[in-house]
Amino acid sequence: MATRSVSGVPESVTKDLKLKGFKIHALPERADLSAANGRHAVVQGRRDFYKMGLVTGDMTLYYGDRLLEIKGTVLFFVNPNIPHSVVRHSKKRKGYACLFTEAFISSRERREILQNSPLFRSDGTPVIPLDKEQVAFMTGLFQKMLSVYSSNYRHKDELLKNCLALIIHEALRIQPPQNGPQHKNAATRIAWSFMELLERQFPIDNTEQPLRLRTAQDFAGSLSVHPNYLNRSVKDVTGKPTSVHIAERIALEAKALLLYTDWSVADIAQGLGFEYPTYFNNYFKRVTGVTPQSLRKQKV
Repeated sequence: MATRSVSGVPESVTKDLKLKGFKIHALPERADLSAANGRHAVVQGRRDFYKMGLVTGDMTLYYGDRLLEIKGTVLFFVNPNIPHSVVRHSKKRKGYACLFTEAFISSRERREILQNSPLFRSDGTPVIPLDKEQVAFMTGLFQKMLSVYSSNYRHKDELLKNCLALIIHEALRIQPPQNGPQHKNAATRIAWSFMELLERQFPIDNTEQPLRLRTAQDFAGSLSVHPNYLNRSVKDVTGKPTSVHIAERIALEAKALLLYTDWSVADIAQGLGFEYPTYFNNYFKRVTGVTPQSLRKQKV
């Protein structure tokens, strides 16, 4: 059985995170850059926690299969299901980062923020540039969380949860979603229920529990709707057919497994629910334009 292993976050951070479900820390202001190319790469696979931060610096964020350039001060949001890495281009950097589990966000309303917010979706916008006034406001919130986290305040967990929710809502206010739901109706609800169900299948951690829902019919059955109604709702709300969302998300997971694990192609095919590796190879090339083997060769 193939299982996933990840590294890249200090053990002291993840240990505390597992105990309390939340961790916040100030980022070191200077980073050692390699003499070879003047850059410093921080490779991070995927884990079971969300990450959110306020950072000032010059860097490149590789998020899923996208490349995002960061300059100045930004808010950033990382979904645990999406592989990412950071390449710094400058020694100077400052800011704050917090990590938290979904279990820490205990109420249903707060969990819905994580599940439905475009800030954390694979097709959303995880980086939001800030102006001077917004930087001051967000800095105050992160400093408040850092202070409360180190305190003995009896209800600090609840205060930290409220700060997290406020930061997310402020981020949505600063940069409203371009492709998110603008109104509540039956089609919108079913479309975003589909997106949530699709996202919740990932990451694939072992081949003993392969991907269960892989077609529009599978999702329609789980949502108790007719496949035609699901397809029409998803296309109307998101602009893309159900099959395209499924194919893109499976391809993103396949890329992550190829680049961030040592699973064989056969293991990856099995984990993603393909009966034979050749079926997976053909599917992956059709969706991405490259073969699994050629993508894996790009792994550093």
